[in-house]
Amino acid sequence: MERRSFIKKAAVGAAAGAVAAPALAQSLPTINWRLASSFPKSLDTIFGASDILTKRVSQLTGGKFNIRSFAAGEIVPGLQVLDAVQAGTVEIGHSASYYYFGKDATFAFDCAVPFGLTSRQHTAWYQEGGGRELTRNFFKGYGIVNFLGGNSGTQMGGWFRKEIKSVEDLKGTKMRVGGFAGKVLERLGLVPQQLAGGDIYPALEKGTIDAAEWVGPYDDEKLGFYKVAPYYYAPGWWEAGASFSFYVGIKEWEKLPKEYQAALECATYEAHVGMQAEYDAKNPAALARLMKNGVKLRTFSKDIMDGCYKAAQDVMNEEAAKNAKFKTIYEPWKRFRQDQNMWASVSEAAMLDYMIKAGRK
Repeated sequence: MERRSFIKKAAVGAAAGAVAAPALAQSLPTINWRLASSFPKSLDTIFGASDILTKRVSQLTGGKFNIRSFAAGEIVPGLQVLDAVQAGTVEIGHSASYYYFGKDATFAFDCAVPFGLTSRQHTAWYQEGGGRELTRNFFKGYGIVNFLGGNSGTQMGGWFRKEIKSVEDLKGTKMRVGGFAGKVLERLGLVPQQLAGGDIYPALEKGTIDAAEWVGPYDDEKLGFYKVAPYYYAPGWWEAGASFSFYVGIKEWEKLPKEYQAALECATYEAHVGMQAEYDAKNPAALARLMKNGVKLRTFSKDIMDGCYKAAQDVMNEEAAKNAKFKTIYEPWKRFRQDQNMWASVSEAAMLDYMIKAGRK
């Protein structure tokens, strides 16, 4: 009898829950947001993160919270997304924070700094190493809440019209390179240019610039850089793991019901992981295709790497000495990087080194 009574009560409870769930959904408001991206739709891996976000938010809220994404230039230019969110022109944006290096060098930590963290390390820093708290405190000054929005993995060092063998060869080279890397390379005589993704190929084709970096084989192939600059260099030491971000205006964030906040945050993580996986899956085949098209793959010389490393340390230490916001993040970030690299040297890096050499036999 007691067992039958328990089952009956459980069934009644389940039925009540089934009624309560749609009732709860009906009680929540319908909200429509606009998302401004820094990227063109042709770059499906990066822009695709916005599509993942908008789809999942709608699914998780029963179609009550809808976000429409717009490519670079459709609402604001690609390099003005942060400004658009800050001004309330759009409720949410998707961008690379080092684009706003000119406002404050501290923005770079939310994306990538020279000789910085790999993709996995950056996610670990943000999630478990204090990065979320540090960067959100910084973004608060701009009226924004930042969320992980994807990662490219370690990027390539860019496309050059001519072979670059030494630091001396960098002098006078006009190169599209973002944020912090530009400041470092400027120390070595290179002339940095800041251009949005869709503007790079025309500038390279016309000779307005001599070299350009973007992300890696999959995106670079789409943008066609190999047609006008045959030398493809590695590694992209300025972006060991470039992390993209979603920006939400604090006022808009605080207006959201808690259920919608949870849905949005879950969707950002799915978009973040999805981008990393997609790049890792697509880059090898893209590189093979580029090589078949006559691309000349090169590795930066030790002379260049050593010169860039020293210049990077000098620039970052100088920035920390004059910028308290930068120093607040730089000091704990640097300790985290040291610990991560020490661990990687005896774990993943050691394993990969063996496997790569074994595969060549």
